[in-house]
Amino acid sequence: MAFDYDLFVIGGGSGGVRAARLTAADGHKVALAEEYRMGGTCVIRGCVPKKLMVFASQYSSAATEAASYGWDITLGAFDWPQFQSRLKAELTRLEGIYTKNAGNAGVEIIAQRATVKDAHTVTLADGTEVTAKHILVATGGTPFVPDTVPGIEHAITSNEIFDIETLPERILIVGGGYIACEFACIFNGLGADTTQYYRGAQILRGFDDEARGHISELIAGQGVNLHVGTDVERIEKRDDGLWVKATDGREEMFDVVLYATGRTPKTEGLGLEAVGVELGRAGEVKVDDYGQTNIPSIFAVGDVTDRIQLTPVAIREAVAFHETVFKGNPTKPDHVSVPSAIFTQPEYGAVGMTEEQARDERPVEVYTAAFRPMQNAFIEKNERVLFKLIVCSESRTVLGCHIIAPHAGEMIQLAGVAVKMGATKEDFDATVAVHPTMAEEIVLMKEPTRVHK
Repeated sequence: MAFDYDLFVIGGGSGGVRAARLTAADGHKVALAEEYRMGGTCVIRGCVPKKLMVFASQYSSAATEAASYGWDITLGAFDWPQFQSRLKAELTRLEGIYTKNAGNAGVEIIAQRATVKDAHTVTLADGTEVTAKHILVATGGTPFVPDTVPGIEHAITSNEIFDIETLPERILIVGGGYIACEFACIFNGLGADTTQYYRGAQILRGFDDEARGHISELIAGQGVNLHVGTDVERIEKRDDGLWVKATDGREEMFDVVLYATGRTPKTEGLGLEAVGVELGRAGEVKVDDYGQTNIPSIFAVGDVTDRIQLTPVAIREAVAFHETVFKGNPTKPDHVSVPSAIFTQPEYGAVGMTEEQARDERPVEVYTAAFRPMQNAFIEKNERVLFKLIVCSESRTVLGCHIIAPHAGEMIQLAGVAVKMGATKEDFDATVAVHPTMAEEIVLMKEPTRVHK
């Protein structure tokens, strides 16, 4: 059977674009449909704009510290319109690069919504039907907002936060995951009166418990009004803002209510269920180790599969898909010991296992160092950093590394190489410290803080 395309990709994010580019560059006929903007969540309304907001929000504390170091600093108000203008220009530039690179590789880009009609047919929004030997679903995720809260229509999500016209004086952030915690730090740094509600007992569920507690204290200490065990009961729009009643009985007024309560795979309305593609409880596309669904011609990569929701992982999955399907080289994407960073202030970098995961599986030793780094101690700033290694007592392998400190994201990338290679605690100990740095503590922790047998 002759097909219009060898590969049809639905979704123009990092995973979809990478798979399309590699396949087209090999001489195959490839089309990619994107209904919104090329670049996907990461580039347009996720990692990139968020990190730029992190940078912007850090200058307020940097200015305060500069004054303590002797600089004559006068800090004015943050110019939100100026920042937004530069941000939009940068995102447009990056979108153009994504589009250009895909086009240069030979990908036909279709600026329309696409849905799956059958195992080899895709229907475009204008009614056009095209066929493909292989279909790759790479539509990513979408913010989850509970529909049970009265007045929820007055809230916004991370999709809209970058486009608000005015910097809020009072903002409520609902959620306890990394997106919620990052935005709490961002708006606190930009000068907004920032409140965060999380219905659970502690923020950052799924991460190392000790690290969670450390970050929670840091966030609260910096001025975020953090309330755990608290959720929104109802929202009302009033003349002077948004009135919010919480489940603990408190009533407060805000200018913006931002829901950062997680993301779900974006599969609704794609036609996958009608075709027979198996979906999970959260709507995620269920795939095997090679990204293949139960329909042999349909594959999926990235957040739509709800495995590890990280852009570099989606890209690795896309490369593995290309190798498997178009290069004849069956390749499984590696989801073990994936480094990640949460851009709170300070940052949290992690790779490998948490203490809780490790101690449930084997005897472990835990090494920790919490201290005021030189930069803070000099100006009597009490904020402490945390370095933590989790070591298998038997093999001496470092199972996990956790860092909470300025630039932890940069540090964990390098530590991730050692953990991925299976370095032992003695390998860390044998490495000469770089002095004076915070990071030297990672090779100077000689005695375990605690042992789990």
